[in-house]
Amino acid sequence: MFKWAIIFAIIGLIAGALGFSGAAGAAMGIAKFLFWVGLAIAVVLLLIGLAIARKVS
Repeated sequence: MFKWAIIFAIIGLIAGALGFSGAAGAAMGIAKFLFWVGLAIAVVLLLIGLAIARKVS
């Protein structure tokens, strides 16, 4: 998920540098969305992992 966020951020930066403001804004919006979704999934999985680790030990 973070890989795709980085890819879209790079696409957005390149498009912005070339003057494609609409495409750049869309790519950066997608990158932000993917970053926050990936971060939320990582936090949920971390909490689940900690809960399971406490029950095992």
